[in-house]
Amino acid sequence: MARSRKTQQKDVVTRLSDKGEETLQRIAELPGGKSMLKAMGDARDRLDEMTKKLRSIDPLERRVAALEKKLAALERPRTAAKKTTTSRSRATTTRKPATRAKPKPKSGSSSS
Repeated sequence: MARSRKTQQKDVVTRLSDKGEETLQRIAELPGGKSMLKAMGDARDRLDEMTKKLRSIDPLERRVAALEKKLAALERPRTAAKKTTTSRSRATTTRKPATRAKPKPKSGSSSS
């Protein structure tokens, strides 16, 4: 019984592929059918190219994630060090207001 199912499935797949080929041939015979099939083939090629490019992005994303983790680890001690250090309090002193320097008197000799 199991063999008959497999053969039936193969027959179904074979029939579908045959029908698909026949359908593609009929489409090619229609006016504008060849250009449509060409456009579909070009779209498939572009899709394959995009898939390859997207696959090449995955390793880059992993590298960026690793670098971000390293950067975060490097930044943590710096912020922790700022929190743990205490600053000494300085004694506050009152400053005297700055006095203006008196203008120098002009020399009193005038020539006539």
